[in-house]
Amino acid sequence: MAELVKVEHLKKYFSVPKGTLHAVDDISLTIDEGKTMGIVGESGCGKSTLGRTLVHLLESTDGKFSFEGKDVTSLNKRELKKFRENAQIIFQDPYSSLDPRMTVEDTIYETLRLSRRYSRNDIMKKITEIMDLVGIARRLRLAYPHELDGGRRQRVGIARALALDPKFVVCDEPVSALDVSIQAQVLNLLQDLQKEKGLTYMFITHDLSVVRHISNDICVMYLGQLVETSPSRELFKTQYHPYTKALLSAIPSLDIDHKMDRIVLKGEITSPIDPKPGCRFADRCIYATDACRQPQKLVEVSPSHFVSCCRVKEINNL
Repeated sequence: MAELVKVEHLKKYFSVPKGTLHAVDDISLTIDEGKTMGIVGESGCGKSTLGRTLVHLLESTDGKFSFEGKDVTSLNKRELKKFRENAQIIFQDPYSSLDPRMTVEDTIYETLRLSRRYSRNDIMKKITEIMDLVGIARRLRLAYPHELDGGRRQRVGIARALALDPKFVVCDEPVSALDVSIQAQVLNLLQDLQKEKGLTYMFITHDLSVVRHISNDICVMYLGQLVETSPSRELFKTQYHPYTKALLSAIPSLDIDHKMDRIVLKGEITSPIDPKPGCRFADRCIYATDACRQPQKLVEVSPSHFVSCCRVKEINNL
């Protein structure tokens, strides 16, 4: 598969009153064309910041990321406009991300108008095509967001993101604000669109059952850094990092006779403001030693399975 997105040592820091917040800190990954990369981790670990940086809603602090072999961090205004047409985002909350004063038609129209690629007549035809594509009834063309349920609102968000036929879409927890019964519909829609359009996704979520269903590969984040990356099936079969083990132990089971072996984390969460070198999970890890206070790096422990832990072989008897 052709490599569509390549991220190299990407950093995104924010200045805050107490220092510098390391939201995304030295992230490296690749996403192949037509595939889905899942990004998982608890709230505040930097998942959304990573996604927004990759579509250039936020400007990176350091490092670089490439799209189709071109370094996005060095593009001029004209090239950046073209990149943004190819890289779109679906936001978490479909209600707050839509303008309450704009109808379904207005929302999609505005995206197409700003591209300056279509005449008015072509735009009106394109709106109908996109609504049909994402499953929005034509009778809702003039409906406002408050007149739609959560599932339909998210479909409008998806329609807006796909209006310019992008190649890369960041899905920032697109189903977490929806009822469980609606989540499956939206996930199936995203998968159907991927097959039909050849889309490449970065799927951000804290719901492990969702990411297992949709992702080809998974990256586990903790306080701005990657701690484990692996093909999806491999990760759910075998986890090596203590944080990943704890995260997966929290998945609910439908088997009432199966006793869950929960891993309860203790200790204080390390502050992401000016963090010290070393593993940021060390203060909550029962295996931590002085060696864990030194800078860590991802190492390959099995084919395509990388872990950021200096004691990974000892812990897992490898």
